[in-house]
Amino acid sequence: MASVPHLPRPVPMALPRLPLVVDAPLLANGDHLSQAEFHWRYERMPGLKKAELIEGVVYMSSPVSCDFHAEHDLLLHVWLGTYKAATPGVKAYANGTWILDGKNECQPDSFLCWEPEFGGRSRLEDKYRRGAPELVTEVAASSQSIDLHTKKKVYQRQGVLEYLVWRVVEQELDWFFLCDGNYQAKPPDRNGVIKSEAFSGLWLDVEALLAQDLATVLACLQRGLKSREHKALLRKLKNQQK
Repeated sequence: MASVPHLPRPVPMALPRLPLVVDAPLLANGDHLSQAEFHWRYERMPGLKKAELIEGVVYMSSPVSCDFHAEHDLLLHVWLGTYKAATPGVKAYANGTWILDGKNECQPDSFLCWEPEFGGRSRLEDKYRRGAPELVTEVAASSQSIDLHTKKKVYQRQGVLEYLVWRVVEQELDWFFLCDGNYQAKPPDRNGVIKSEAFSGLWLDVEALLAQDLATVLACLQRGLKSREHKALLRKLKNQQK
């Protein structure tokens, strides 16, 4: 009788260790959250382009339209970017996250700020800006009720020196300056130009902007960059860099 060959006992296979997956709750319009909870959820939604926490309430934007937002937004970015290129110590951001306090994390369409070494009150910390920038711009269409009310109050309380809102449906521009803790609207001068108080030489031809005439907007800005005020600013900045 043939002997049965001795077979080795099978070695049990080690099952792969699966990572523990915890589903992060999604953000939704109207959620009431702290800034820390909002930020934690937002970072776990990489496909989400824009969401803001205003006074502890979540606001999520609809898709950005080309006719009532994207083109207008670009004009402001070019205008502010041109000023930045001519002015040391200035930082310009487009749609960047800005953490204000425990109830507010905003994502303005654009904003300008001075670097801390040049007197700025905001700083870059862990990829995000914290503290109040000197100038904020918003293109307001569907977001107008938020931009001119709740968000305006937040910016005022946080000490944003200047707040520009382009109401694209009405074709109107509001430029607010902080005065004694409250925003006051400043109309254009007799030449139709508004001049920034926080950034010397930042001039805006209001009618040209509303007409989306970028060439004229930039021509007005170039006059501001050649003004005595901007030249004096450059001398001051140069002395600070020494």
